[in-house]
Amino acid sequence: MNRYTSRFVAAAVIAACAMSLRAAEAPVYQAVKAEKIKPREGIGNVMKKIQSGQEVTVAYLGGSITEANGWRPKTTAWLQKSYPNAKFKEIQAAIGGTGSDLGVFRVGHDALQYNPDLLFVEFAVNDGGAEPADIWRCMEGIVRQTWRKDPLTDIVFAYTIHCGMTNDVKQGNCPRSASSMELLADFYGIPSVNFAVQVVELMTQGKLIFQADKQPENGVIWFTDDGCHPRDEGHEVYLKLMAEAFTQMKDGKPVDHKTKLAKAFVADNWEAAKMIPLNETMLSGNWKALPKEDDKQKCFGGRMGQIWMADQPGSKLHFKFKGAVARVYDLLGPDGGQVTITVDGKTGDKPVPRFDSFCTYHRIATLGLVCDRAMDQIHEVTVELHPEQPDRKSVAFRLKDPDKELAEPKFQGTRVWASQLMLLGDLVP
Repeated sequence: MNRYTSRFVAAAVIAACAMSLRAAEAPVYQAVKAEKIKPREGIGNVMKKIQSGQEVTVAYLGGSITEANGWRPKTTAWLQKSYPNAKFKEIQAAIGGTGSDLGVFRVGHDALQYNPDLLFVEFAVNDGGAEPADIWRCMEGIVRQTWRKDPLTDIVFAYTIHCGMTNDVKQGNCPRSASSMELLADFYGIPSVNFAVQVVELMTQGKLIFQADKQPENGVIWFTDDGCHPRDEGHEVYLKLMAEAFTQMKDGKPVDHKTKLAKAFVADNWEAAKMIPLNETMLSGNWKALPKEDDKQKCFGGRMGQIWMADQPGSKLHFKFKGAVARVYDLLGPDGGQVTITVDGKTGDKPVPRFDSFCTYHRIATLGLVCDRAMDQIHEVTVELHPEQPDRKSVAFRLKDPDKELAEPKFQGTRVWASQLMLLGDLVP
């Protein structure tokens, strides 16, 4: 199972609570015809800066396909080569295995603080299991936060592909996630580049094999090893279409996007999503701020800020907030523990593990705490470290000698790591 498939399970949980947040009837979903490039209102603002030889900042918000050393740096290099009089600065704002539901909370820290002239948003694969209304809520939050920060920032939606999406494209339609994003893009005039169409077209022509275990003959492109993440030659396919898109849109007129904020696509979009760093007043027990030289702080601190760690059962995170959604920005790992969650005096039936079947390594995750109907409700939340370790058997199939390896120190512990509160609402002192 590829890492993106774990998003489908998480999406079901997100959808369950998000349904209750709708303040107004959402737009009606429909499948959208798949087209390689839809310029819409283009990228006239960034092209004006490029063509006048200015410094241009390009940010890439997405998942592992964008995080990889692939279409992202290739696109920046192409821009620099094609427009040598301008200077391009790249912002890598992608995190593998994450979708727009995290992107809407982190876009400010990971991308917008650098004042991008152009923002690529790539979540079609990792949003593959999400309901259209949930995608609209999060993707619109990203769009509106971006233009609230700077209405001259241009945005491009980029749609990547995994093996489960090819049939939709063969039938002429975008997969559900990309269709949802296209409906939003139509509303806001955001250009989109659909890599999936190019990939399926090459497959149909016999010029590309989507997934293989050895090099095809006669120059046929070997697109991916795992059904999702392109090999270098697959990223070249993505680059060529992106270059074509820039060529099509190079003469577009600048647009002030501020006027587009007058009306929302969905009334309950997450424009107000925010992150708030944890501090000592919220923590009790043996929480410790990881030092700068700590491996996890060095690895994840650039995204997460200051990371706090606790490994003593009974250690707590406690806070109150007024709003609808609360999560914790945290880590999963092979030595991760589990927590109990108490909201408004009611404790969950089971402890929640900070470990899953991918945990042969540590990675960024989110811990859901509250998803309520109304923004004007005050909630009191406590997250407490449980004394027992989670069951590690789910990761056994990834190990050569499960019985031996699961008994090693790497897979022992009740540790939790956390850095930020993710809120749709505000803290209450």
